[in-house]
Formats: sequence, C-alpha cells, structure tokens
Amino acid sequence: MLNNGEFLTRTQALQISPITLAFVGDATYSLYVRERLAKLATGKVGSFQRVASKILSAKGQSAFLEKVEPLFTQEEADVFRRGKNAKKATKAKSASSLEYNRSTGFEAVLGYLYLIGETARINELLSVLKDEDFQIEETHRAFKPCR
Repeated sequence: MLNNGEFLTRTQALQISPITLAFVGDATYSLYVRERLAKLATGKVGSFQRVASKILSAKGQSAFLEKVEPLFTQEEADVFRRGKNAKKATKAKSASSLEYNRSTGFEAVLGYLYLIGETARINELLSVLKDEDFQIEETHRAFKPCR
C-alpha cells in the first residue's frame, strides 16, 4: 500500500512509465506465484525455485498470457500495449524479443492493478493459473560414489 494505505487513482497510475508499472508488476506476480507454491506444494525450496522460475520467466509469462489476455478489459489491454511497446533498457536473455515484450506488458498490467488497489482483479486474472501449473517434478540423481 502507498501513502498510509492510499492507492493511486487510475489517472495517476496511467501517468507512470509502463516500465515502472512492469517493475511493480514483476514483484506482484512473483509474490503471487511463490505464495501459491508455498500453499500447494510440499518439498524442498530448491524445487519451488525451479517451478517458480519456469512460471515467472518471460517464456512462461508469454505462454500464460495466451490464456489471460482475452480476459483483459479495454483499460488493461491499453496498459498491456503500452508495456509491450515500451523501450526497454535490457534485452531478453533466454526468451525471444516477442516473449520478453509480451511479458513486460503483462507485468505492466499487474503493476497498474496493484497500484490502484485492484487486488481482487489481480487474483481473478491469476486464478487462470491452475494447480497443475505448480506441480513439482522431483528429479532424483543417481548416487555416484567418490573415487
């Protein structure tokens, strides 16, 4: 929350750079995914990290966006477009430029919604993620004796 519990107005939030909105949205999405993993999964934190990284990556966000983008309101679609088209200071490391740009747009929407206090809407959009998306694949390494 901002300013002792006060949120921004829609007008104030729309005046913020889409990259800054994405900065806030990235943290919002990360917290949502980590909290959901903690509530759903049992296992080691390293396993949680692998699943979270897969979901939170630009590739993972771009794939998730296929499901959630049709649910955007016109206002959210406008924020998404601004975020997607914004000039970014960094480049994608393990994703295509399209995936990276789309994930930035998605994060901008989440940041915008967070800053205006629309947490119910954030939860509504992110509820499209199903429990199966959070499944932890345990990998067992073969024992290799020391020589």
